[in-house]
Amino acid sequence: MKAQALADHLAENPVDDEYRPLSIYFPDEEVNSIEEVVSDDHHVWKMYFDGAVNIKGVGIGAILISPIGHYYPATARLQFFCTNNTAEYEACIMGLKMAIDLDMHELLVMGDSDLIIRQAQGEWETRDIKLIPYRQCVQDLSKRFRSIEFRYIPRFHNELVDALATLASMLPYLGNTHVDPLEIQVRNQHGYCNTI
Repeated sequence: MKAQALADHLAENPVDDEYRPLSIYFPDEEVNSIEEVVSDDHHVWKMYFDGAVNIKGVGIGAILISPIGHYYPATARLQFFCTNNTAEYEACIMGLKMAIDLDMHELLVMGDSDLIIRQAQGEWETRDIKLIPYRQCVQDLSKRFRSIEFRYIPRFHNELVDALATLASMLPYLGNTHVDPLEIQVRNQHGYCNTI
């Protein structure tokens, strides 16, 4: 569908001798620029969240990152109907609850859903009646922090959490499953060199 929108736009705006570049007004300068995502506050915990809805199911993921760089990932598969926006809210709420359980006081929350971030910041109204309880829950959880900031980030800065959410949505679960914390190793040699 997105490719068709691009094709329609190009068909309606052919390049000819009378071509003039389009003058596009961006009401929000953040849309027109990419800035560094990492905060200068090294004492603040960071939380990334994302939801994934596909034909296999619905998954959510959140990662808490400590000020010294330790990662605390969590993922869940949702067994009820969700839209993309409700999955994003579910992921955000899961991450906020994790942060509360770890007794965090300052938190930087980052996600690639502009709608959820803007609603959490209070910049946009919540018009969808199904999202109103989610927004209220995020507001209530946010009051438990001394300092909390919600920040929109581009999707490519959110790839790890997206992978967690997609993994949860794709794998069939018979029930609750526990997987030990993920350890990522760096290997400088081929696998066959380590067998000797």
